[in-house]
Amino acid sequence: MGTQLSYAIKYVGDMSAAVRFHQERLGLKLRFQSPGWSEFETGSTTLALHAASPEHPAGSCGLGFRVVDIDAFYADASQQGVKFTSPPAELHGQRIARFKDIDGTECSVSGP
Repeated sequence: MGTQLSYAIKYVGDMSAAVRFHQERLGLKLRFQSPGWSEFETGSTTLALHAASPEHPAGSCGLGFRVVDIDAFYADASQQGVKFTSPPAELHGQRIARFKDIDGTECSVSGP
C-alpha cells in the first residue's frame, strides 16, 4: 500500500454556516463538529472543515495523505527534494508531518 489521500481540508470563515451548507445542501453525513475542525464521511477520503487563518484564508484547501511508514516517507521524500515545514511529530494521536507541494500549498502526511 502506497501513499493514499485521506483528507481534503477546506478552510472556512464561518464553521457553523459551512457545516450547515455541507449537511443541508450537499447531503453529507457529519462525523463531528467543533469550532475549529469538523469532519464529514465521504467514503475513503474525509472532508474536513478547518477554521480559516491568515496563513490559510477562507476558501483555500489542503490535502492530507496517509502512509504506512511516515519516517521512511519523510526520509525518502526529503532526499527527493520535498520541502517539509514540520517533521513527523505526535499530534491528535498520530504522527503527522507537513510539507509544501510544487505550488507552495501546505499538505500533511500521517502514519503510525
